[in-house]
Amino acid sequence: MSARIAPLEPPYPPEVQAQFDRIMRGAPPLTLFRVMAGHPRAWDKFRAGSLLDPGPLSLRQREIVIDRTTALNGCEYEWGVHVAIFAGAAHLTEEEVRATVLGNANSPCWSPAEQAMIAAVEALHHRATLDEPEFAALSAHYDNAQILEIMLLCGFYRTVSYLANGLRLPLEGKAARFPR
Repeated sequence: MSARIAPLEPPYPPEVQAQFDRIMRGAPPLTLFRVMAGHPRAWDKFRAGSLLDPGPLSLRQREIVIDRTTALNGCEYEWGVHVAIFAGAAHLTEEEVRATVLGNANSPCWSPAEQAMIAAVEALHHRATLDEPEFAALSAHYDNAQILEIMLLCGFYRTVSYLANGLRLPLEGKAARFPR
């Protein structure tokens, strides 16, 4: 299967190569990045809103939000990339990785703080809002900057899911696959 919009092929323009090098840290650029980089306005907007910097969440918290968001959106492409690259460094166990797809906020593998965070991800996905108890549970564990980051990550990775799914991006070769 090939992407609906052809990805940029090497050699890349020098400024694009420099951006790929910065984002990918020497690894080959992902198909998603190559598709976006072929369209300068879309690539600039994508990078501007991408939240690729560390931010106020730990790597573990960040990856739980991203993995659960992309799983809820059925985006095996982005979920698989994140699990393959970051799950180990984020100290996510096999059970936790599996729960990002097949579990939910009440899965017993999550701490109370992680349960509150995942409940927020699920609420944002299903209702695009948080009710008072959900916001209070989140506020009990995370400060305002972290709450905003959780919400921004959910929105951005929903957009990434739209892109990867809508473009029918082929799964990256070394990416993880959804558990069955």
